[in-house]
Amino acid sequence: MSTSIDQIRNIGIIAHIDAGKTTTTERILYYAKFLHRPGGVDEGTTTTDFDEEEAKRGITIYSAAITCKWNGHTINIIDTPGHVDFTAEVERSLRVLDGAVVVFSAMEGVEAQSETVWRQADKYNVPRICFINKMDRIGASFERTFEEIKKRLRGNPVALQIPIGEGTTSTGDSFSGVIDLIKMRALFYDQESMGDQFEVQEIPEAYLEKAQEWRAKLLESVAELDEAVLEQYYETEDIAEDVIVRLLREATLKGDLQPTFCGSSLNYIGVQPVLDGVTSFLPSPLDRPPVEGINPQPKKRGGETGGHETRGPSVDEPMCGLVFKIQADKHGDLCFMRVYSGQLKSGSRLLNPRTGKKELVSQLWRVQAGAREKVETDSIDAGDIIGVIGPKEAVTGDTLCEIQHPILLETISFPETVISMAVEPESSADRKKLEDTLQKLSRQDPTFKAVANEETGQTIVSGMGELHLEVLRNRMQKEFNLSVRVHKPRVSYRETVSAAVEKEVEFNRPSANGNMYFKVKLRLEPFKGEKPISIKSQLKPNELNPELEKELMETLRLGVDGGGQVGFPLMNVQFVVLDAQSREGETSDVAVEAATSEALHGCIMDAKIQLLEPIMKMEVVTPDEFRGNIQADLSSRNANVLNSEWRGDLCVMEVEAPLSQLFGYSTQIRSLSQGRASFSMEPLKYAAAPQSVLKEMIG
Repeated sequence: MSTSIDQIRNIGIIAHIDAGKTTTTERILYYAKFLHRPGGVDEGTTTTDFDEEEAKRGITIYSAAITCKWNGHTINIIDTPGHVDFTAEVERSLRVLDGAVVVFSAMEGVEAQSETVWRQADKYNVPRICFINKMDRIGASFERTFEEIKKRLRGNPVALQIPIGEGTTSTGDSFSGVIDLIKMRALFYDQESMGDQFEVQEIPEAYLEKAQEWRAKLLESVAELDEAVLEQYYETEDIAEDVIVRLLREATLKGDLQPTFCGSSLNYIGVQPVLDGVTSFLPSPLDRPPVEGINPQPKKRGGETGGHETRGPSVDEPMCGLVFKIQADKHGDLCFMRVYSGQLKSGSRLLNPRTGKKELVSQLWRVQAGAREKVETDSIDAGDIIGVIGPKEAVTGDTLCEIQHPILLETISFPETVISMAVEPESSADRKKLEDTLQKLSRQDPTFKAVANEETGQTIVSGMGELHLEVLRNRMQKEFNLSVRVHKPRVSYRETVSAAVEKEVEFNRPSANGNMYFKVKLRLEPFKGEKPISIKSQLKPNELNPELEKELMETLRLGVDGGGQVGFPLMNVQFVVLDAQSREGETSDVAVEAATSEALHGCIMDAKIQLLEPIMKMEVVTPDEFRGNIQADLSSRNANVLNSEWRGDLCVMEVEAPLSQLFGYSTQIRSLSQGRASFSMEPLKYAAAPQSVLKEMIG
């Protein structure tokens, strides 16, 4: 029997790397009786970090979906990565989720990726609750982290719990439990049962005054949400428990505040209240607005698309869903889909509006991290998340819908790649296999790009960071049995000239059919026009036979594609035909081509060549405390900071820098800023490269 839509919770666990997301997820699964015994990140035995790379590195790389039950609710959980290289996994998860649990380390507080995932949740208007984890660590501070959520994230946290003790100390004030501010009681968790059992006690005398202070803050926050409740609070200085929960839920769904919990997932303290918070405060699919899209079919008149469409979370609506992830499988790629409306049935044929083609849904699977369970009913109702096998051409962000009721939902946007490298197969026999492998990886990972560079002859792969590309390289070897060599990509330079040069060539050769003759004079000069290379003729009208003049200009056009002295394409130059002489009966196409080619290459070899390099336009965003180090590093890379401005607490610098100096920059900027600075870049222009670069190439 399927779960009622209002009892479904689709949530993500999001945080900075090492805040304890995966451990928290593991404890949730244990207390929900999904697991008989929780695993550990350090041992590589957690349920959601099932990939070999994840277990080896001790970090989450791929978002993992898993379903459990809690107090009559079905909770679909997606445990997401915290490393910045895999931020796209968070992006596509939040696109389809209804709510999120944001985990913070009480020791480090709000970190770089905490800011990133918070902004991503803001982007998709995802309601969230907060869990301040690692309260048992030395240096842990609930209040400091709580205030950082306010200041650095501009959040509005409302504490529903405070810790009993903090960190691990020798004075007896170590973290040992939590105080429930709604019910005003203390919770102490049993270590032998790994926190499955806990005792409810009176609040210790030493913490009573502090608990009353925090409860007053809670009641004030709640009272401000409703005028009638505010008046009652002024009169009685108290609010009924059910009213507190109701108003907190309403405000959480609007995104006005974030209920905040605390605990230690590793030490089995405080996780069950987070589960209660998920069911009490985070939305069901019914609490979210209908999804919006467009009818991709053109109207009968005009040819434009059919206009705005919406789908509500009801089985009575036409079926539509969004593919948000594709996972490789030897039996066929597994598509993760959020069903927004209607009912998805196995064996059905659906429309992919992006391609205009039909896709077969052959099987439905309930994905449990690295395992899967066949859906017994062969159908899934609106509001759920499911694994689908069958679609052949669907990619991340594609809509699948009923053929008779087409709708195209907004796709998922991903950040631009920031790092590249060149790859080639170990043997030429594997070249086709490399192409197929890169195509499969690109389909599964929308932040992985593979492009063949015709100028350099290299295959350039791009990703979100060096770790991202390293993981993908390992996948090529282990999953696809493909060994590749990796090279630093060559920069696509250009050549120009700094001064005009002229060359006259007289071609006069005997041949079996008589003498061959043609004389031409060319000038190569600096020139900036609409095209990189301009060709101009100064010949007088009828000075040259039209057929011969056509051959001359055609030879010029073909010849300039050969590049300059070093072999890079020419740019910002003009070839001018100054003079041409022919002889009746002796001038042929062969003579014109030979003389023109020699004059063209003579100009190039005699010219004073200047190397041009690609300049990138960058936006560097950093907290003020790291600005000096980042500016110094940019200066060492021959970059120019053109402008800087403040966006809240962050300094945003507009920078121009040569591409040749930016390899490895993503790693460097993280090192200089403790991972808190970020940047984006795009091609801007070509500019003169240092003379030392040209001398090195010429040798």
